[in-house]
Amino acid sequence: MTTTPGADPVESRVVRVFRGEPLVEILAFVEAQLAAGATRLAFCVLDPDRGRGHHAGELVREDGIDHVHRPWRVWVDLAERLGLRLATPRVVEPPLVELRFERLSRAADATPLATADDLTEKYGAASAFARVSKLEEPSFVVDFSEAVARAKLPPTPRVLDLGVNTGDELALLRRLLPGATFVGIDHSASAIAIARARFPDASLHVADFADLVSLELGSFDLVVSIGTLQSTGLDDRELVRQVVQRHLAPDGAVIFGFPNCRYVDGEIVYGTRMKNFRQPELGLLVKDVAFYRKYLQQHERQVFVTGKYYVLVTGVRIGSAT
Repeated sequence: MTTTPGADPVESRVVRVFRGEPLVEILAFVEAQLAAGATRLAFCVLDPDRGRGHHAGELVREDGIDHVHRPWRVWVDLAERLGLRLATPRVVEPPLVELRFERLSRAADATPLATADDLTEKYGAASAFARVSKLEEPSFVVDFSEAVARAKLPPTPRVLDLGVNTGDELALLRRLLPGATFVGIDHSASAIAIARARFPDASLHVADFADLVSLELGSFDLVVSIGTLQSTGLDDRELVRQVVQRHLAPDGAVIFGFPNCRYVDGEIVYGTRMKNFRQPELGLLVKDVAFYRKYLQQHERQVFVTGKYYVLVTGVRIGSAT
């Protein structure tokens, strides 16, 4: 055990060293510190780089002492599940590193991304949601890119983005589909204004999804909707029926994305939080995904369900995917 000079008054002042203890003991230590009011805490473990090629839990012998190996992923996971931020580790006496954590703001956890009184501007340019960029989340970029590739689109496809907001998905789609023509719809005028400035060649509309017919959009080779179908007050089932029956080309594909995350104090956290549940509850998400999967299969689409922080339901014409 070592002490941390000059530690924060509510930081654990004793830095414990874990060598052969199981993860459950480390978890108990961290939870006890948090329960005591610590906003920062630290402990020392084997440098994960010393255990390359080992599975989590395997022993690595250093200087005659056995240490349990755990890759960096374990500590990132631990921080995420307990509402912590993992700071840059400190190198201490080899083969150890000091892992440092700080508690995410509880006030930030309770602050919704959508705060405007005007329902059309809940996710507008002035909302906290506007600060979020899915394009800086590797899991989303990789999963979405693979979903687009799976669609096997023609060289110059027409693409419709329902809930385009400020255009994050369009930015990625333009890189993936340089020959595409883009149409986007959102009910936030402030978000569309930003999207129009970013993509002047796209056709972007401020409209309610209930008015799709009046827009005379035509048919599309790809329809995308990320984080929109679960919006409060939206008849998502009816919207999808309209899209598939009126706006999807015979060989067209769809990519529907459902949030499986929340944003706390600048960090993305796995799972959506339900009242009286400490950890994420996936029941509603699973129910929605099952509905869309079945519906798309009924319309001759092969369906793939992928993703982590955003669960993607991709429907492609049977026989077109690899």
